[in-house]
Amino acid sequence: MASSAAMAGEASGFQVVPGRAMITFCIVLAVVMQALDTTIANVALPYIQGSVAASQDQVNWVLTSYIVAAAIMTPPSGWLAGRFGRKRVLMVAIVGFVVASMLCGMAQSLTQIVGFRLMQGAFGAALVPIAQSFLLDLYPPEQHGRAMGLFGMSVMIGPVLGPVLGGWLTENFTWRWVFYINLPIGLVALIGVLIFVHETAKSRQQGLDWTGFISLSIAIGALQLLLDRGEQLNWFGSGEIVLEALVSVSAFYVFLVHVFTTDNPFVPPALFRDRNFAIGTCFIFIIFATYLASMALLTPFLQTLMDYPVTTAGLVMGPRGLGTMISMLIVGRLTGRIDTRLLIASGLLMTAYAMWVMTGWTADIGPWDVVITGFVQGAGLGFLFVPLTTVTFATLPPEQRTHATGFFNLSRNIGGSVGISAVSALLVENTQVNHAEIGAYATPFNHALGAAPLFDPSSAQGLALLNQEITRQATIIAFIDDFWLMMAASLVAVALVLFIRKGKGGGNAEPVAME
Repeated sequence: MASSAAMAGEASGFQVVPGRAMITFCIVLAVVMQALDTTIANVALPYIQGSVAASQDQVNWVLTSYIVAAAIMTPPSGWLAGRFGRKRVLMVAIVGFVVASMLCGMAQSLTQIVGFRLMQGAFGAALVPIAQSFLLDLYPPEQHGRAMGLFGMSVMIGPVLGPVLGGWLTENFTWRWVFYINLPIGLVALIGVLIFVHETAKSRQQGLDWTGFISLSIAIGALQLLLDRGEQLNWFGSGEIVLEALVSVSAFYVFLVHVFTTDNPFVPPALFRDRNFAIGTCFIFIIFATYLASMALLTPFLQTLMDYPVTTAGLVMGPRGLGTMISMLIVGRLTGRIDTRLLIASGLLMTAYAMWVMTGWTADIGPWDVVITGFVQGAGLGFLFVPLTTVTFATLPPEQRTHATGFFNLSRNIGGSVGISAVSALLVENTQVNHAEIGAYATPFNHALGAAPLFDPSSAQGLALLNQEITRQATIIAFIDDFWLMMAASLVAVALVLFIRKGKGGGNAEPVAME
């Protein structure tokens, strides 16, 4: 079979690269390492929180710092690869990612771990697009679908293994090992790339719109700081938050003016004249805002409210990624036979249904409730990802796809970081509001409390227990409020499907490789 594939490639003028299997293995391993870190730290967050003395909303900076750094550094990765060579940039990215991972594991404060996570995300950003480029070069055009399928599976194996592996490492060693595990994986990938991968030609003529890149980076960074610190600093009652808002708006204004006045902007405005691309970027923002936000909420819900051990929490979160993998295999067979818009709508409705089920959760639900709901939500993502990628790029001219894939992935990452920050802030704020509302009824004159002597507010012990239970109930309601919000966002996105237009051939063009 391999020899026939090689003969077919040679017949079409494609030269089979020696050691292709080993190159593929090393590149995929680097992608798996990067994909693992999107979820492996989730189950360890309560342990990290205790170790570095962080609050509930502060510890989520460990997630958002990684995502926002990856978002900012993904678009320039193509320029770096062209300027310095793909192999060199890939090796630097692997080394930087591993070093940053080790520093995260050794961090002694919240400031340190957030700083090192920023470094980790910045280096890891180049791994995915460069790996895609190598895989497309390794295989002839007729095998690109298979190569991208392999790539997609390597990306999605992270959400499957991340929570399970992270829970096991935290339970049997410490939370620091969720970062140390990248050392052996990275070393194997690095040695393989060094031995088997050949350097690509450099392009000194290739340029980068530095003004656009820097202004957009400042706008995103200031916005993320505003979202992460707003709840802690009382939002616009704080001078720092006002300053961050002014910096973000000013930088974004500079970016927009520059985009519309320069000849070769970082993000060409012509992209947004394509209706499918404009809607697709909105879709991916909403999808990953709800998906990653729900993952961030699930960890404290399982470990704080339901008292799940970290290993159990990881095991019940794992099937979410399994649902994504299975549904992607199904969608691969349906693409081209069913209207892409129908697949996208189905995925959104599955996601909304999972969120609706979660609005009925209490601290007394069983593990199978979490497993089944997570599987359905993951399957919804699988129904969304490939069809959405297909339809977003189906009507774009080929020469615009490089810029388009960069901005599409930027929107995906920013959606995830904004979603996590928003639900974390709402969780803290709504818990306080709910506590005050429930607590207003907890007085010595409330006869209902007489039926529960344990919560007698006239005694110090009863008052402490009563406050603890009120806090618990207030927190559960705050989680439910967030789940309602994410369900509503998913349903609103369904309406956008009506505005997607079919591309040539029914809008079922071949999927474009994601950068």
